[in-house]
Amino acid sequence: MKGTSSSNNILFFIVRNIFLLLLLTCHGANFAFAAAPVGGRGGKWDLLSSNIGITAMHMQLLNNDRVVIYDRTDFGASNISLPYGKCRYDQNDTSLKVDCSAHSVEYDVASNTIRPLMVQTDVWCSSGSISPDGSLVQTGGFNDGEKVVRVFKPCNGATSAICDWQEIPGALIQRRWYATNHILPDGRQIVIGGRRTFNYEFIPKTSWAHNAYSLPFLVQTHVPGVENNLYPFVFLNVDGNLFIFANNRAILFDYTKNVVVKNYSEIPDGDPRNYPSTGSAVLLPLNLQAQDQEVEAEVLVCGGAPKGSFISAQNHSTFLGALNTCGRVRITDPDPKWTMETMPLARTMGDMVTLPNGHVLIINGAAKGTGGWENGRDPVLEPVIYRPDNPLGSRFEVQNSSPIPRMYHSTAVLLRDGRVLVGGSNPHVYYNFTGVNFPTELRLEAFSPSYLDSSFDYLRPQIISRAPQYTIGYGQHVPIWFTVPGVVDTNLVKVTMVAPGFNTHSFTMNQRLLVLASENMRQVGIKDYQINVVTPNNAKLAPPGYYMFFVVHQTIPSVGIWVKIQ
Repeated sequence: MKGTSSSNNILFFIVRNIFLLLLLTCHGANFAFAAAPVGGRGGKWDLLSSNIGITAMHMQLLNNDRVVIYDRTDFGASNISLPYGKCRYDQNDTSLKVDCSAHSVEYDVASNTIRPLMVQTDVWCSSGSISPDGSLVQTGGFNDGEKVVRVFKPCNGATSAICDWQEIPGALIQRRWYATNHILPDGRQIVIGGRRTFNYEFIPKTSWAHNAYSLPFLVQTHVPGVENNLYPFVFLNVDGNLFIFANNRAILFDYTKNVVVKNYSEIPDGDPRNYPSTGSAVLLPLNLQAQDQEVEAEVLVCGGAPKGSFISAQNHSTFLGALNTCGRVRITDPDPKWTMETMPLARTMGDMVTLPNGHVLIINGAAKGTGGWENGRDPVLEPVIYRPDNPLGSRFEVQNSSPIPRMYHSTAVLLRDGRVLVGGSNPHVYYNFTGVNFPTELRLEAFSPSYLDSSFDYLRPQIISRAPQYTIGYGQHVPIWFTVPGVVDTNLVKVTMVAPGFNTHSFTMNQRLLVLASENMRQVGIKDYQINVVTPNNAKLAPPGYYMFFVVHQTIPSVGIWVKIQ
């Protein structure tokens, strides 16, 4: 519909909005994006809060655009009180038996406000993931929290001021401290590993999967006194098996049969990448554009610390230089080989965040030392953008620096508006603000990648939508309407869907981006366009739950909308 009369325009908008209320979603698209129209250092930092009350050790974005943040309960008193005069009474706590301060908060992105939350048992170094209904299911921790499952359900409206954690004592079979979670195609979570816990289990339990199951790979990659296989990097492969990387090597694991499907070669430099060496990893964008071809999957592992770094820092106060390498492997290849790349900045304790346009942001961390109390030196203040589709040797670009060091216990998550929320940094056993190299950090920042620069507003799509979120199914053909102020190159429009990940200790669990198959893009108004996309055809590609859905034009993303696939 491209008529010029007012009646035709009114008819067009009515038809368009009816379709939008009926269906919407995402899937399939070529992820060979054009090079971004930027050069040199980019990105902008904004201070959002000078004091959120706690240090952001764990962070999860919810589908109501609020972020649940928490640290641990045995740091001593935090800088924010519990609401309504509440206090936490815990005779097992190693710091305070009666504590009227909060150790978890909810950050409202829209209003830039903080609300204190009540968590009862110790959540230190725990794990989690979003369940299909949008709830944060958090598992384990330390001391009296090591076998506890906690649930936080997002709330809006009148109940949003009283939403809080619900705790389920004894819901885990094994203690889970430094474990990793991943959502599975059937909607359950698998919880893998933990400190001296060489097995896995499922949440929730079922009649056929109610035990803890041995995983010898975690024994094989364990180094007594150092470990270097905590918070293993876990990704759901497109065949439904799990890619698990620990220390310096990986397996493809069939959790339904408890068998190793494939052993990958050791990463070429042989150095450890998991905690406490504390590198990071991402599953690179899954390209669903070619619907008649098998989907390939690649994993990128970056940074960390060389062998011996933890002992050197812990026992001798000698801080070795961090790794400046990344290993990239196509995990779906019959004979996969690692390709090594060199980062412009060495980094341990860095976070890797997948951006809506398929690029990867590498942020936070240190140039020397490892994870652990007081074990890091030389903060790396400059983020780096990694463009996976650029030729080898031209993929990294250093960004503008933050004024705030983000060392041990820092976090970063993608927001729906395309910014990256950054918080945390506490390398101390307790809150410590004076007389230390890196004081406990309570400030919250946002990093805006260069695609948010106002000079690119003429390229920026805007999804035409009146509903706050949509529910879609698998294998559906769905029309998407959007506007762009400037001239549109229809060959450079892509649609992506991004799972909101759970971030802690330099790894984002359940992080996943799919570039959706698209067809029949056409102009339907002066600045209005329609593109038809095909949603993922199975839950192995996109486990059920909430995703952020973006239209991307010449690497410039729209603000996302929430989509639930089921």
